[in-house]
Amino acid sequence: MPLTMPEEILLLMLDDESGRLTDHAAPAGDYALVGAILAELALEERIDTDPPRLRIKNAAPTGETVLDDVLARIQAEPEPRDSRWWVETLAQDADTYRDACFARMVERGVLKAEEGRFLWFFSERRYPLVSDKEEREVKARLMNVIFEDGPPEPRDALLIGLARAAGLLPMLLAPAELDRAQARIDAVSRHEALNQTVSDAVRDIFIEVARYAPMM
Repeated sequence: MPLTMPEEILLLMLDDESGRLTDHAAPAGDYALVGAILAELALEERIDTDPPRLRIKNAAPTGETVLDDVLARIQAEPEPRDSRWWVETLAQDADTYRDACFARMVERGVLKAEEGRFLWFFSERRYPLVSDKEEREVKARLMNVIFEDGPPEPRDALLIGLARAAGLLPMLLAPAELDRAQARIDAVSRHEALNQTVSDAVRDIFIEVARYAPMM
């Protein structure tokens, strides 16, 4: 069974050596994760994210715990909400969704769970790769899209759009590569209409958080 988009974006945020989420992934990673959940539901034709309101298109379960939990929450919301509202609301439970995604990848043999200590006092769980096969495949797909011409697959365009919106691309590309590919990244990020709702919502929230973080 292929990885879901939230699982793929978590792989992109993992440090290969330590099995921890990289420092660069916070707090943007929470918004990217829930944005990926909404994007996956849209690709599965369970929701429609066209402005101005996100709505249920098909309430049938997907069989994926994280996706079905979010789908049920959207269906239960009495008042129609837009993508930005859902990204901000779901991000409050990002830890729960992240743990569930990690658990699924451990179950499938993509990652292994290890208990450790942080600063000698605090327990932490790390997720080293069992093999880098899945991570390499995700990165290879994205690099092929970024550095080659031609229309991207919707899933890849959405993943690049989310990574761009949350400021994660510097984790994947060297500065010179990022500069060289910026025009292509911008074009790919606008390729899917869905990127203009979910990814733009993630980007707007991330910019606001980054702007006010030094003042907190």
